[in-house]
Amino acid sequence: MPDWELHYQSREITGQPPADVLMLNQHLLSGAGQALDYACGLGANGIWLANKGYHVSAWDSSKVAISKLSQYAEQNNLSIDAEVRDLEAVTVMQDKFDLVVVSFFLHRPTLNFISDMIKPGGLLFYQTFSGENNNGRGPSNPAFRLKRHELLEVYNNMELVFYREDNGLGDPCKGISDQVMFVAEKK
Repeated sequence: MPDWELHYQSREITGQPPADVLMLNQHLLSGAGQALDYACGLGANGIWLANKGYHVSAWDSSKVAISKLSQYAEQNNLSIDAEVRDLEAVTVMQDKFDLVVVSFFLHRPTLNFISDMIKPGGLLFYQTFSGENNNGRGPSNPAFRLKRHELLEVYNNMELVFYREDNGLGDPCKGISDQVMFVAEKK
């Protein structure tokens, strides 16, 4: 398990791109409302969403990452409330957010709580590693990688909008062959 405090200490907040699942589906964004960048790290998704007009809550367990993100948001007058949160002990908040984005984080016991936080008509954007680690990217521990079609099963009560899971097809060193991208609307 990485030492996230040390990891974020040596990283700059600028120049980080938002998740591919957001970029490929940005036409779905209204540009208004409450968004949550869950397991935000240095906040690339939250920064991008705040620049699109959302009021963003950004949660991560790393004090270093949240400190850097808070300072950046204040300096750049962005509507981001960054908070240190234990993401493995989430408190259920019903229907709070219009949009939730999760990228490269997986804690199975809290998956259902994430959808509970979304307002009816709101969207969940999720992207993380799947399958086996065949190319050296992402976690080697299968507990931190999605199983085939796992998000489709967990969020089967939501309306699927976009889904991609290459599951190692093709050249595993190119593209996103080891990732899942998922967008769904809460009914």
